[in-house]
Amino acid sequence: MSRKMTKYSTQFKTKIVLEVLREEKTLNEIASEYNIIPKNIMNWKKIFLENAEVAMEPAKAVKEYKDEINNLNKKVDEYAKKVGQLTLEKDWAVGKVKELGL
Repeated sequence: MSRKMTKYSTQFKTKIVLEVLREEKTLNEIASEYNIIPKNIMNWKKIFLENAEVAMEPAKAVKEYKDEINNLNKKVDEYAKKVGQLTLEKDWAVGKVKELGL
């Protein structure tokens, strides 16, 4: 018998994590109250704390994403140039083969 996986919203996860951080109740009490596995709450808390700096300095996260996008765009440009070069070489070779009657 399989159990259906419950998908929780980001708002709900944040609410639970903040409740855990307030330390008014134990993790197990909160887990029982909301019928959630404590391990899930621990994982949400870990993710929340790892990404807390984004809330304090969102411009930094935006800059990192923009830098990553720029780097990826440069790679795409390089690949496009290479594809263009290879296409020209192929067309030239096909033309030579036809010219020679092979």
